[in-house]
Amino acid sequence: MSITRIIRPFFNARLKAIGRYETEAKDIQLGVLSRLLADAAGTQWVAAHRYAPGMDYDRFAERTPISTYDDFKDDIDRMRRGEADVLCKGRVKWYAKSSGTTNDKSKFIPVSARYLRDTHYAGGTDAVALYLRNNPKSRLFDGRALILGGSHAPNYNLPHSLVGDLSSILIENINPLVNLVRTPSKKVALLSDFEEKRDRIAAVASRQNVTNLSGVPSWMMAVLNRVIELTGKPICEVWPNLEVFFHGGVAFTPYREQYRRLIANPGMHYMETYNASEGFFGLQDDPADPAMLLMIDYGVFYEFVPLEDVGMPEAQAVPLWEVETGRNYAMVITTTGGLWRYMIGDTVRFTQTDPYKFVITGRTKSFINAFGEELIVDNAERGLQAACAATGAQVKDYTAAPVFMNDRGSCRHQWLIEFDRPPQSLETFAEKLDQALQTLNSDYEAKRYKNLTLQRLEVIAAPKGLFDLWLKSKGKLGGQHKVPRLCNDRRIMDEVLGMM
Repeated sequence: MSITRIIRPFFNARLKAIGRYETEAKDIQLGVLSRLLADAAGTQWVAAHRYAPGMDYDRFAERTPISTYDDFKDDIDRMRRGEADVLCKGRVKWYAKSSGTTNDKSKFIPVSARYLRDTHYAGGTDAVALYLRNNPKSRLFDGRALILGGSHAPNYNLPHSLVGDLSSILIENINPLVNLVRTPSKKVALLSDFEEKRDRIAAVASRQNVTNLSGVPSWMMAVLNRVIELTGKPICEVWPNLEVFFHGGVAFTPYREQYRRLIANPGMHYMETYNASEGFFGLQDDPADPAMLLMIDYGVFYEFVPLEDVGMPEAQAVPLWEVETGRNYAMVITTTGGLWRYMIGDTVRFTQTDPYKFVITGRTKSFINAFGEELIVDNAERGLQAACAATGAQVKDYTAAPVFMNDRGSCRHQWLIEFDRPPQSLETFAEKLDQALQTLNSDYEAKRYKNLTLQRLEVIAAPKGLFDLWLKSKGKLGGQHKVPRLCNDRRIMDEVLGMM
């Protein structure tokens, strides 16, 4: 008897609720906002902003400025030291540590017990529900789930209070029933040394019946390669019943071909999730469509600022029901975890409404616009995909930055790329990448016209392991940490180049 067949009916109720996204999105989101305001009654934040019971969206927006982490960090530090009823009701014991993508300053995102339940764990449940709906023959629960996590540490030495990677907080507080079907053990999953953790996970999991994987593509790949090294067998022989990888944290495009090679199973499934330190926001509900479904009935109220207005004093956010497809927005969230109109730094583009589906296009601080080219991460990922398709190369990791004008007026973009499979000609790869970016981005194309503003980009091949070495030097090897993709200055590029 298949355990999956027994468990499957428990997820059907959620499918009916998700079906409401198609016709009731505005009502659902207004209901979320009303609940958030009611739940926060009695907090210092509500008192300071004079929120009234039953306050409508327009009044909420008038009384609440769009904020960044710097606006909240003093309040969050008081919460971390044990103060109650600051940004949300009660005391918050857990904090997801995030460094962002363009600087080294740590951010500590409050993760309340309620937010764990109504957002992060709700997202995990819905990922399974949607996957089972799309795969009626799945035997997901008939084996183990290999779930990668980070590590955590005591928070100001307060009892039972933790700070660390979101994944470690999720594992630490996970329902004990889930531990019956996951691997590795909590002790191994929460090790702080990623290399030791990778080796121990590979040793244990290679002897188990693993049916599904969850984690960041770059770190999961390190585990898979270690499994192959230890067993001397391909992944399909080690885990013949492996059927799906729930991935997130970084764009999957640069890794797709490498996973197809590592897991040579035509029936293997891949499902993207958008589970950030700040909340669980999206799920890929259709395997044929790379866009994700915005999850609108969790503990998150969404607003969006047009990307071209970010940083401007007069910038205005619009609610979900006023977004336009095909336009880039910076995402703003209000949550049960105590973030109020918080700009998280990610940019998205909606591909459809009713239900609302979107793709992640980059970060508000992860772009290159040194010469008016406005290159965003979405352009970079698609450009690399085209260059790889044209040359047979496979990219493992990369970062890019501008080279500013020299005494001859020359300026260009410089790409440092670690290849899993290098192209035969680096010059050809650079040419194909440059051509693809011109096709994808009209501003980049205009600046490249006759080499007047921008010369052709430069590609430098990084030695294997260089980016891991840089991450390790920052104490960021493993977990949800990732290499910054595009930077508008040369600080990170010069640091990594200096390690070659």
